[in-house]
Amino acid sequence: MEKVNLEDAFASFDERWSPRLAGELNGQAVKLARAEGEFVWHEHGDADELFLVVSGELRIEFRDESDVVLREGELVVVPRGVEHRPVAEEAAEILLFEPTDTRNTGNVETERTETDIERIE
Repeated sequence: MEKVNLEDAFASFDERWSPRLAGELNGQAVKLARAEGEFVWHEHGDADELFLVVSGELRIEFRDESDVVLREGELVVVPRGVEHRPVAEEAAEILLFEPTDTRNTGNVETERTETDIERIE
């Protein structure tokens, strides 16, 4: 069993919107990401996705609902099939919890699509 220090883990990478694997449990992945600017509109057809803000502020935009603004220590679960776009006006650190095989850009393929997520050491 290895513990993960979130401060050290976030300090180990600088890339924005490029998640790192912090741990796995019961077919679920705990991913860490740095966010800044707009991500892509996407959905995960068969997976719910949890966003938890560790530092900064993150806005989750929805096409059919009001946006949700998350501040440090707040989380939201985006239900499967709901199109959304994360936006961070300034740098933010986020924790994601989703099934291990969930692709970061969901149903779309872009230059931001990650197919081989690096594990935090």
